[in-house]
Amino acid sequence: MNLSINGQIRAVPVEWQDETLLMVLREPLGLVGAKFGCGAGQCGACTVLVDGEPVRSCVLPARAVGARAVLTVEGLANGGELHPVQAAWLEASVPQCGYCQAGQLMGAVALLQRVPRPSGAQIDEALAGHLCRCGTQQRIRQAVQRAAERAL
Repeated sequence: MNLSINGQIRAVPVEWQDETLLMVLREPLGLVGAKFGCGAGQCGACTVLVDGEPVRSCVLPARAVGARAVLTVEGLANGGELHPVQAAWLEASVPQCGYCQAGQLMGAVALLQRVPRPSGAQIDEALAGHLCRCGTQQRIRQAVQRAAERAL
């Protein structure tokens, strides 16, 4: 089985083909940005984009991805240049413990692809399913707004 991950076709070893997308990304493929948080699709730490839509990779069977394109946090930067959302994240001092950050970033990227100039309420709604105990929600909103401004 092959998967399109971050613009590259990656072979999934036979023994991993019945696992969730998260386990395939982390173990045989070595892409550890998406985190295992709850294992039930509730916390958002495992969020990746599949054909541009945010999905919880901890509950998505890898086989179900098929030929669709998967984008992980590792695929956001272009060479040495950070994605605008990543740059805004750092400028707004969002990261604390960092555990939920990959999922938050991917949720923000998906939002900005759908709504280039989101309101604060739209940002809150889009990222409501991403649990963060560090209390940086206000900085997350500021970072998403900053990334939206940068994209104009």
